[in-house]
Amino acid sequence: MAESPFKADIERVQKEYSEKMTPGAIVYIPGSSVVNKTGGWRVFMPKFNKDKCVRCFMCYTLCPEPAIYLDEESYPVFDYDYCKGCGICANECPTKAIEMVRESK
Repeated sequence: MAESPFKADIERVQKEYSEKMTPGAIVYIPGSSVVNKTGGWRVFMPKFNKDKCVRCFMCYTLCPEPAIYLDEESYPVFDYDYCKGCGICANECPTKAIEMVRESK
């Protein structure tokens, strides 16, 4: 495999800035995402239609946050404090019981 023609530039920039830059995206306190509610920057939110739901658990299983939990009847409940509006739940729902709608604030 050929070496990148930008390798020398990349190494120079890394060396020059590595001492000046502070590390990013580091969680210093485990579980800190519980304290920092992450749903505030959402643009679209899931709207759930219980009548269409067949309780397949696809939304619950595939939610990357997880911002979906199941109620006592095993229907999904959306935790909008943590839902980022990615739309995976709506995209994967086989009965289209979840629709992404524009967030209104």
